[in-house]
This record gives sequence, structure tokens and C-alpha cells, in this order.
Amino acid sequence: MEQPTHPYYPLGVSIPNYIPNDSPLIHSLPAFGALIGAVIVLALLLTGTRRHVRPIDRFAASWFALCGFLHVAFEGYYIYHRKEISGMNTLFAQLWKEYALSDSRYLTSDVFTVCVETITTFVWGPLSLLTVLCIRTNHPSRHVFQIIVCVAHLYGVALYYATNWAEQRFHGVSYSRPEFLYFWVYYVGFNAPWAIAPFFLLADSYSRIVTAFQALHEKETRQKRE
Repeated sequence: MEQPTHPYYPLGVSIPNYIPNDSPLIHSLPAFGALIGAVIVLALLLTGTRRHVRPIDRFAASWFALCGFLHVAFEGYYIYHRKEISGMNTLFAQLWKEYALSDSRYLTSDVFTVCVETITTFVWGPLSLLTVLCIRTNHPSRHVFQIIVCVAHLYGVALYYATNWAEQRFHGVSYSRPEFLYFWVYYVGFNAPWAIAPFFLLADSYSRIVTAFQALHEKETRQKRE
């Protein structure tokens, strides 16, 4: 029986021009981690110059800065190189090939994946960075953008998980290798923050908006009595 020329599932899926990564993951992760760390630190420094910044505001700034970087730079790289990324060995290409062990759709130009990542790169990425700017300047529209991006993240993660589950449940097709690392750590774990953090940020936006409208209502009530 002919052995597959790549390690991705489902076995036998066509991934043209695939070449293995030429450096171990332990060499790629520190470089990528340094980039992420620099983005988060920069966001914290920017918000730290404001007075009376709430802890959740600093978290939101670092979170949306991380989202902006990943959406525009990392996922944008995938969109631009998606047709040849399986045969590349740049830092981002190697990381995408590693992650694809949990979801091979990223190496097959899957229509759903390409569409979602394109929207994420060109819409949610810039809006995430705009939200950081609004937090930095304490702009009144901050919570509008925060709500839009958070809802988009929740919807995107729900679709991402649901489509993969439906393919396996109804068609018996699995895009992830079965090992714990690839399914539970990469596929479930790496995407879980985008199903958790938005809930806390939406709750904060809800609280702030309700408080603001309550104050406005009380002010209007007092003016009518005067």
C-alpha cells in the first residue's frame, strides 16, 4: 500500500508541492512568541499612559492588539500565500503547516476557510486595531467597535467548530490528526480564547452602555422636573 506523502488528515487528501518543515517547532515558537509579546507589551504601554485606566481596559487593549496582529499579519500571510504555503519554509509558513495538522483545510484552499480568513484579515483585523485606538484615546465609540468585533469572533468560532464537527458527524471526514496535541491543544485549545474572551468584553460593554443610558435617563428626568 502506498504511504501518504504528508502527515495530514484525512489520509490521502491532496496537498500539492508539500515539503516538511526544515526546523523544529522549538525554534519557531520563541520567535513567534516574541512577536506576540511585543504586540501585547506595546498595547499595555499605550494604555498605561492614560490616567485611571481600568484593568479590563488594559486587558481589552492587549487582546484586540493581539487579534489585530494575528488577523492582519499572520492570517493575512496565509491568505496571500495559501496556494503555495505547503511548499514554503518561512516562519509563518512553518507555523501554518504545524497548525494544519489539526485542520488540513488550511493547506487545501478550502472554500469556507478561505472566505472566513479573508473577512477576518480585511475586516475584523483592522476593526480590532481601531478598537485599540479607541481604548487608547477613550473614544466614545469604543464599545460600538468592541461589540462588533466580539460578536464577529463568537460567530466565527461557532462556524469554525460547527463545520468541522458536521463534516465528521455526517460525512465521516476528519481534518485533524487524532493525537491529543493536535486535536485538543491546537484545534480546541488555540481557538478557545476567541470563544471565551469576547463574553467578558461583551459583558463589560453591556454594563458600560446600561450605566451610561441610566445616567442619561436620570439627567433627562431631573431636567423635566426643573
